[in-house]
Amino acid sequence: MARPRILVVGAGFAGVECVRRLERGLSPGEADICVVTPHSYQLYLPLLPQVASGVLTPQSIAVSLRRSSRHRTRIVPGTAIGVDTTAKVVIVRKITGEVIDRPYDHLVLAPGSVTRTFDIPGLLDHARGMKTLAEAAYLRDHVIAQLDLADASEDEDERAARLCFVVVGGGYAGTETAACLQRLTDHAVKRYPRLDARQISWHLLDTAPKLMPELGDSLGRAALEIMRRRGIRVSLGVGVAKAGPEEVTLTDGRILATRTLIWTAGVAASPLIATMDAQTEKGRLLVTPQMTVPQAAGVFALGDAAAVPDLAKGGTGAICPPTAQHALRQGRVLADNLVASLRGQPLRSYVHRDLGLVVDLGGTDAVSKPLGVPLRGLPAQAVARGYHWSALRTNVAKTRVMTNWLLNAVAGDDFVRTGFQSARPPTLREFEDRDMYLTPAQVREHTRSLLAAG
Repeated sequence: MARPRILVVGAGFAGVECVRRLERGLSPGEADICVVTPHSYQLYLPLLPQVASGVLTPQSIAVSLRRSSRHRTRIVPGTAIGVDTTAKVVIVRKITGEVIDRPYDHLVLAPGSVTRTFDIPGLLDHARGMKTLAEAAYLRDHVIAQLDLADASEDEDERAARLCFVVVGGGYAGTETAACLQRLTDHAVKRYPRLDARQISWHLLDTAPKLMPELGDSLGRAALEIMRRRGIRVSLGVGVAKAGPEEVTLTDGRILATRTLIWTAGVAASPLIATMDAQTEKGRLLVTPQMTVPQAAGVFALGDAAAVPDLAKGGTGAICPPTAQHALRQGRVLADNLVASLRGQPLRSYVHRDLGLVVDLGGTDAVSKPLGVPLRGLPAQAVARGYHWSALRTNVAKTRVMTNWLLNAVAGDDFVRTGFQSARPPTLREFEDRDMYLTPAQVREHTRSLLAAG
């Protein structure tokens, strides 16, 4: 009898944790495990701003999927672009561009999320994101390039535009990105004798009335004070009306001459979810508390792309937020449920009470709320870095990150452009190729042609 085929889509926190637990919980003869991912590593996303600012090297937060001693999962290097739960087939575009089909018996959907964008003129063509390792590396090159070009320019208007940096999104990603990169430019400008630190301007925008409202009023205000003390101009209740190659028009009528627009205004579920004929909630795939997909036999979903009920909030109808701590724990429960399903055992519901929030603003600046206890300054920084360090999956990653932190603390920042960018960093349009995903009708047509071909 053929072994059941388990197909996992995505290698983020949720997908990798699920795969690792399946490898531990199943004997090699019980099932074949396959994971579809464009990269053979798990990215520790919360530390991405520190890669962009050069505190951490890119490889320190990219944990190889092949380091596990139990590694037996086949890795298909590509992106799932369509799912047919009736035919039990996932359509995959490999990194070569070739389109293949992966049949399954049990499917785990953990495709994660993409940057949330809006219908703003010029946004996709001129904004840069902070969702992938490549974007962080490119962004660092770009920011240092602006300093180099401003220092060499004889045109005061050009110099001012190159030294103006705009970050959109007052959540954790945007706030940490603005804080870490502002710290980088503040230190770097001392190496440019023709530039003055007062010429550099950082803007942080958000349409919400508060900065990081999840932290509560007190810590939110503390974070706002830290940002403004550093000279970052925080504008709340303000968004982007139009983006161009050399200026950004804001919703309050202001026009900022800038060559750098960084977009971190939240996330949306992977476009893969829209290829399915299934119920969604706010774009996320609707699932049961056991993380099964209703009316789709053998299909589970979790992480950022799934609307997992948050039972810890007492049946209020809330869904789990798209955070790493939920994704990790959902991965473990889902793996256990998949093993139980294979063995004819009952499934259990996912319940987890949030452990708190940590925000690293670089240097000695941080705000944290572990287990509901508000902290700021060095204690908050210790908690933030301690949490991130302990959450890294391998000892190799922990050693690299700790070494980077110590080296940065002793030797300070470096301001080297790696040269990865040939002319300018790719924008949101290039990094998030959403045109590759199929429509539900295209998925059905594709699988019908497969059946017709035998």
